Amino acid sequence: MPPKARPGRKSGAVRDPERTSAAILAAAIDEFSEHGFGGARIDAIAARAGVNKRMLYHYFGDKDALYERVLQQIYDGIRGAERRLNLRDRDPEAGIRELALFTWRYFIEHPEFLSLIATENMNRARVLRAAAWAPTVNSPLVGVLSDLLERGAAKGVFRAGLDPVDVYVAMAGVGWMYLSNRYTLSASFNRDLTDPAELERWGTLMADAAIALIAPRHP
Repeated sequence: MPPKARPGRKSGAVRDPERTSAAILAAAIDEFSEHGFGGARIDAIAARAGVNKRMLYHYFGDKDALYERVLQQIYDGIRGAERRLNLRDRDPEAGIRELALFTWRYFIEHPEFLSLIATENMNRARVLRAAAWAPTVNSPLVGVLSDLLERGAAKGVFRAGLDPVDVYVAMAGVGWMYLSNRYTLSASFNRDLTDPAELERWGTLMADAAIALIAPRHP
């Protein structure tokens, strides 16, 4: 049975191109995150969006082009949300903690982000490596994290010379590993890692781990 069309989208398709484009993109995010690139179907995306395939192709081109736009959308989503934290105005330690907790909560609230990135990794970043926007999509994050690390080093609370990409990968990895493996870990350790209290506790641990990673080393 094809996915149900989202209400109100057909009527707005002709009158409101921006709304139609957004509806198609939202439907594509759902379809690609649920079925991966290989399993996603243009027919299903059109049905979810309440448009015909011809309109979908008109707005986004072929399946590869639509999938690339989906990737760009999810990266823009997390990077835009990070910018709204205004971390350049924060104390360095508080800023790192806030970034860690934000990242954890974003992962929980946006499972489609983890799913789509996992799909692209399975395909060895085939589409992302060819995307013109990809090399700079994380530049805002790197800039903000560099600022926090430099100010923290100047205050003596962080080690000097830390690579912001290293710090982010290590920090995000603590959350990514947990969420990507929470069902197998829950079964094998006999602990429900999907419980809200466990999720909240892990977010605090993730922030603590980020601070411990970059703190000065003492003999």
